[in-house]
Amino acid sequence: MRVLGIDPGLTRCGMGVVEGDVGRPLSLLDVNVLRTSSGLPIAERLVTIEKGIDAWLDEYSPDAVAVERVFARSDVSTVMGTAQASGIALVAAARRGIPVALHTPSEVKASVSGNGRATKAQVGAMVTRILRLDAAPKPADAADALALAICHIWRGGAQSRLEAAVAAAARPAGRSRT
Repeated sequence: MRVLGIDPGLTRCGMGVVEGDVGRPLSLLDVNVLRTSSGLPIAERLVTIEKGIDAWLDEYSPDAVAVERVFARSDVSTVMGTAQASGIALVAAARRGIPVALHTPSEVKASVSGNGRATKAQVGAMVTRILRLDAAPKPADAADALALAICHIWRGGAQSRLEAAVAAAARPAGRSRT
């Protein structure tokens, strides 16, 4: 399974592609951070993010896209920018028919570190260990994007198999799926 993880943000949008399966070593294919200038109009910044995400979807053809679920913070302007960038990611993937999953920050942290309240440094250290990297990806948005992809492979892949098993069990006996 190949997953594009996206840590949405209007100023910094982390993107990372990870490949692998549950129970097997995972591999880093690429990681980067899309940056936009706060001096530009929001619409232009969103177009920049859309073009960047589109380019990655075209280049890596992921099986799924994992996006951090937007959660309320005290700074409304940060939440708005994050939500706008998240929406761009959702639309770009949906336009191509690529399944999208939203994962909460605590779910991602728990998945990669075993602790839903892990620090950015702990997440970066675990991403480094899981992907067998020489150093933690910088900035934290890059490590977070990779953590999202890892989380989806480990949790999303298992969730998809459970849903398929439930659907198969619900079909009448003797009828095969064609």
